[in-house]
Amino acid sequence: MKCKNCGNKFEPIRFLQKYCLESECIKVWVVEANKKQWQKKKKQMHQDLTTLQDIIKAAQIVFNLYIRLRDAGNVCISCQKEAKKENAGHFWNANNHWNVRFDERNVHLQCEHCNTYLSGNLIEYQKQLINKIGTAEYLDLEQEAKKTRKFSKEEVKNIISVYKGKIKELKNN
Repeated sequence: MKCKNCGNKFEPIRFLQKYCLESECIKVWVVEANKKQWQKKKKQMHQDLTTLQDIIKAAQIVFNLYIRLRDAGNVCISCQKEAKKENAGHFWNANNHWNVRFDERNVHLQCEHCNTYLSGNLIEYQKQLINKIGTAEYLDLEQEAKKTRKFSKEEVKNIISVYKGKIKELKNN
């Protein structure tokens, strides 16, 4: 086997040994091992410092992208006009109604004007939402919106992975 550092042939003592036992090669090996160990430790520290809010923020970005891709080509749910800038508009807002924050029935394509400048244009949104999902679904969604919910880090990470998969699926079709 050839040494990864100096290129000289050597007989490995351990399984998968990549360096010969010359002092210069051992130093390179130790530096590389320390670097790998530091990368692992740094990754773990980053995961430990990531708060639930950070993960929810990331999940919201992925979820909103999915909604925009799912509804691409549709008109704004509120004003029924083509959206110049597309938003994922929540009927029950994401900050106060955690139980339906990631519910696909609650979020639809909305133009920037209705979503931001008209605070969701909720009267028109409600009319179109009932037309789109039906009265029974709307009432069920309303009941879900009134419930309180707290997410765990694992639940939110799962939401991220589910919607990344759905985005990949939409992009492939």
